[in-house]
Amino acid sequence: MSALLLSGRDAAAKILGELKPKITKIDPKLVVVQVGDDPGSASYIKQKIKSCGEVGMRSEHRHLKADTTLSELLKTVAELNSDTDVTGFIVQLPLPDHLQDHVPEVIRAIDPKKDVDGFGAYNLGKVFLSKEFEHLPPATPAGIIMLLEHYKISVAGKHAVIVGRSNIVGKPLSVMLLNRDATVTVCHSKTKDLPAITKQADILIAAVGKPKMITADMVKKGAVVIDVGTSRVDGKLTGDVDFDAVSTIASAITPVPGGVGPMTVCSLIRNCVRAKERQTEKS
Repeated sequence: MSALLLSGRDAAAKILGELKPKITKIDPKLVVVQVGDDPGSASYIKQKIKSCGEVGMRSEHRHLKADTTLSELLKTVAELNSDTDVTGFIVQLPLPDHLQDHVPEVIRAIDPKKDVDGFGAYNLGKVFLSKEFEHLPPATPAGIIMLLEHYKISVAGKHAVIVGRSNIVGKPLSVMLLNRDATVTVCHSKTKDLPAITKQADILIAAVGKPKMITADMVKKGAVVIDVGTSRVDGKLTGDVDFDAVSTIASAITPVPGGVGPMTVCSLIRNCVRAKERQTEKS
């Protein structure tokens, strides 16, 4: 069998096209804060700014020096919190080594109304309540949900297995799938007999960052496979899934690149639009 290719580029283009008139009307602005010169971050930010331009959203890339102190970064966050022209902003991760231990403090400092990455405790907590409270959900999990919806893949009653329990992807995605009536299993580094569990999955999501760790013998025939991982191998982006082998077994699969990545950017832009709508309503 040949798996359906779940193109994040195609899905994102359609969703963003539908958002364009709203963006023109309410005129939101996104700011991306970068500290240092991590090459991966530079690539992600370039795509975010490009996507904003394509839909007519105002954006700004605020690039801080690699030796920026915590107090200087928090000052920038405070300025963006108080700037009424800024709808939402993100602090691009990873931060330089000297700031890594302070990531929770930085995220905590972001005004929840402008937390368009959805990493803060307030917006994460709302995700736990129900689907109706997912106002500013974490960008990657929300992007995965939108991708499944775009391809009309229902999760209700399905067994979803997530490999990876990060606060950015695995944990919030598990709740968002529960909100949509999936049965969810979350696997991690301490899970015993991982292949036995992944082979039960109707929907298998890999979000670890270990190249090609999901092999064909770990996947049930006809499963939907979502690859969140991105690693650079021999200069090429490689996912957590052995794409060539697994695509002969799965019913649908995301490519890397071009799968979850564009949906994360799409979700970020959608969150910025939602943030502006909610800010306007409250004012």
